[in-house]
Amino acid sequence: MAFLFDSFEGWKHYSEEKKLSLIDVVLEYEETQKGRTEGQIWDGLANAWSVMKDAVKTGLEEDMTSRSGMINNGAKKVYNYPTPVLSREFQQLISRALAAKEVNSCMGRIVAAPTAGASGIMPGVLFTVQEIHHVSDKKILEAMLLAAGIALIMEQKASISGAVGGCQAETGTAAAMASGGIVYCLGGNTDQIFNAVAITVQCMLGLVCDPVAGLVEVPCVVRNASAAAIANSSAQIGLADVSSVIPVDEVIEAMGEIGASMETRYKETALGGLAATKTAQRIAKKVLIGDIEMLPDEESK
Repeated sequence: MAFLFDSFEGWKHYSEEKKLSLIDVVLEYEETQKGRTEGQIWDGLANAWSVMKDAVKTGLEEDMTSRSGMINNGAKKVYNYPTPVLSREFQQLISRALAAKEVNSCMGRIVAAPTAGASGIMPGVLFTVQEIHHVSDKKILEAMLLAAGIALIMEQKASISGAVGGCQAETGTAAAMASGGIVYCLGGNTDQIFNAVAITVQCMLGLVCDPVAGLVEVPCVVRNASAAAIANSSAQIGLADVSSVIPVDEVIEAMGEIGASMETRYKETALGGLAATKTAQRIAKKVLIGDIEMLPDEESK
């Protein structure tokens, strides 16, 4: 029977006991639990990677103005800004995460990894790590499969939904997936990968989901960029064998506890946080009026 991804400790133990890589354990799960052949799994990952790269390219090359007007080609502005805060590579990382998420906000084609609200993090991170370190496409696909295993456990032990656990559940999970993927791509071992995941989540615990006007635009897009940065910093820490101190399973359990105790207004309802500010309320009214004006005139039918 395949490992059912109920804990990171169990994943490591199963891998060592069966003499399988972390990747092979996820492959086995997909084959036995989902009924997919290995070829279908790799083809699906390759297609997802192609869509992710296209989303980055689209967000940096085409007009990305959302119907609400809150999203207005921010990724291109960041990408083309003449003065990098740290380095050109960091600037590109941030702009790529913004770009893919802006495509989502403008109703373009993306990969929900693990959700549409966090869809800029994995593309921005993997695109950049591949470019900097010349990582093969095969290694990137393996990193995506590893990330799927990470998300499976986080979904079971906590949540990946903003409506259930706040933004920590969405962008936090995506950042953890990306951080683990980075460490894997750069040759990290199991402990380093899991430490990076734990450190990432530690940095994002308690993040609320408070979308302005109920749209997955503000602050969702910029949170994708900041989560991509956290994924990279956590990967750097994990690769250096710095311990998370709190084991990864306990960190995820804490994330679940925080999500369960979080007030409803902070879980995708647009009733609290940024969504409750005066400016956000004005924007919400404007969006609502715009939606009403777009409805078909009953008398003209």
